[in-house]
Amino acid sequence: MASGTATGARSESIEELVNPPDFIGEVDTNNGVPSMETLRALEDHPVIDNVGKTHPFKSLYSGHNVARRMLIIFVRHFFCGNCQEYLRTLSASITPDSLLGLPVSTFIAVIGCGTHELIDSYVRETGCRFPVYADPTRRLYSALGMVRTLNMGPRPAYLQDKSVVNTVVSGIVQGLKQVPKGLVTKMGDQRQVGGEFLFEPASRTLETPILSPTAVLGGGGGDNDDRDKRIEEKCVTWCHRMRTTRDHAEIPELMEVLGLEGTGVPVRDDRRWQKALSTRKGTGLSMASQMNRMSGEMSTSTKSDS
Repeated sequence: MASGTATGARSESIEELVNPPDFIGEVDTNNGVPSMETLRALEDHPVIDNVGKTHPFKSLYSGHNVARRMLIIFVRHFFCGNCQEYLRTLSASITPDSLLGLPVSTFIAVIGCGTHELIDSYVRETGCRFPVYADPTRRLYSALGMVRTLNMGPRPAYLQDKSVVNTVVSGIVQGLKQVPKGLVTKMGDQRQVGGEFLFEPASRTLETPILSPTAVLGGGGGDNDDRDKRIEEKCVTWCHRMRTTRDHAEIPELMEVLGLEGTGVPVRDDRRWQKALSTRKGTGLSMASQMNRMSGEMSTSTKSDS
């Protein structure tokens, strides 16, 4: 009997750790794009990949062999069932192949606030097709204006047919699996919410900068500072900060700001899907409209040549 009581108590403590009691209300935040000063202050902040290697935050969105446009998605703790479902829904509509079809190189990265030791299991759970990093200090979240809350808010379309019970139980089960490894308490701050930030060339030009072979390859012909100056500067042109624990920008909005055709895979709940199609949460102006014009001109030119 005592053993059963102990097991029940442990399950309850893990449940409260992974899914602490909610409260009523919505936090106040805004979607103003971060300033260049803010980005420069954060560019050397380390994020950690799945094998424990650190990378300067700037290296995710700027530098040689990095896409000119990078959407960085900040998720909550690594056991959050809502964010996991968000990445599943995103992966069904936005793939690396679809991004490769855009006229300007574009890619996505994901950052969570837990330990990097949970990244591999997180990727397996979500089927995420994009690289995932960890910022356990949450410095990026704080400096970029993301807030802390436990309010769930209204149900989004990207949750598909998953109920609150589904997402809660999923998080608890994942937490229990990590007990033997001692990682259940390293999932990240359960009150921290995230958002989405699109990094694009500060010049706002579609033309790819022409660099010398030595600059591209990092070879001789100048010191490191000279080569660093040739790297295209990036800024945030569009962003959205979550106000509740399930307030990510819906997939149709992401596809729109990225310049992808269509609105994504529809969900079964037509009412919520129609709301996702019409509601825009983020602020800013991406290069998508320029890209669409470029694609249209290229299509017209091709037809004229034929």
